[in-house]
Amino acid sequence: MSKLPSLPRARWLKEPSLQRVFAIVAGAGGEARVAGGAVRNALLGDTIGDIDIATTLQPQEIITAFKAAGLSVHPTGIEHGTVTVVVDRKPYEITTLRRDVETDGRRAVVAFTDNWKEDALRRDFTINALYCDAAGKIHDYVDGYADIQRKRIIFVGTPAARIREDNLRILRFFRFLAAYEKMTADPASLAACVRLKKGLLGLSAERIAREMFKLLEGPKAVPVLKLMAKHKVLKLIVPHTDEFRAIGRLPPDPLLRSFALAKKPESLREAWRLSNNQAKRIDSLLQGPTLTPKLRENEQQKLLYAIGSEAWRDSVHLAWAKSRASLTDKEWLRMLNLPARWGAPRFPVSGQDLIDVGFPSGPDLGRELKRLEDYWIGTDFKSTKDELLESIKGN
Repeated sequence: MSKLPSLPRARWLKEPSLQRVFAIVAGAGGEARVAGGAVRNALLGDTIGDIDIATTLQPQEIITAFKAAGLSVHPTGIEHGTVTVVVDRKPYEITTLRRDVETDGRRAVVAFTDNWKEDALRRDFTINALYCDAAGKIHDYVDGYADIQRKRIIFVGTPAARIREDNLRILRFFRFLAAYEKMTADPASLAACVRLKKGLLGLSAERIAREMFKLLEGPKAVPVLKLMAKHKVLKLIVPHTDEFRAIGRLPPDPLLRSFALAKKPESLREAWRLSNNQAKRIDSLLQGPTLTPKLRENEQQKLLYAIGSEAWRDSVHLAWAKSRASLTDKEWLRMLNLPARWGAPRFPVSGQDLIDVGFPSGPDLGRELKRLEDYWIGTDFKSTKDELLESIKGN
């Protein structure tokens, strides 16, 4: 086992709110350690995101201890031993150490324990099974630090056993490969993912979408997608195109990259249970215009007015990615930035304005309003309200 470092001076670890969590747990007779992602990223020199905490205390003991300290407590995942506490307006998820009692590839029945090694052995990857105590001491039961040094992603224990416990771990394996530029796949772990890939078919759309969106954000998303396609894993997730070049030229926006990846982007709404806003973005791209910097400025402005700023940027990004233009091309960049330098004007006439000048209410009112708006757009948005209303009076 590699000699372990320590993190006593880590700024995130010395945060008063986190140290207070440690102190409250200790005061209740238990021990708390930061677990998983924050420790992994600290040792990799990467950005620290959420700080998740593992503890020897039972969930009800956590609830009692933190309520006694006058803090807000939320049993967000109580059936799996997770309680969220809010300290100095910062939320922390605290989870009781666990061991698996029963697994079926989708969910696990767990039992609580006070044994740190048991908790480590049920985790997915060795680099996620690291713990850091209040003093900054690293605890490693599965040689995870050695795998950080070797820059490899490897399952804890037997890869096939970990996957059969939860088939989502196949996607998590590829997601972690995409997230860390210098990390490589353990050959045995990759082989197990490929061999057991059909287990992905039993997963819920929401779980798949969550992992795929994270994967698509990764700096190595394209080579990992190619690896998944090569081993016929990707087609079990989504019927896909081979537009990997375009995907790599898009910003790390998972929805844009999903659109470029999917053979039928319109199917993603149901296949991945997209939110209404996400589905709206997909629809806008499907219905949007074909954009090119060859369009005159006033033509671009009319299209921007018609589809709105978000759809405009999405459409420009997609068209630019599929083009042969450099990603530093000034014309494309100017087109992308059109919403920032040109504020779309507001159509100056309302239905009430038409009624006020004597136009009868009814179905024809909406049609006339649309005709006036089209005319106004045709004048490059220059016709005034009075001019537009005069045209009504003249009819």
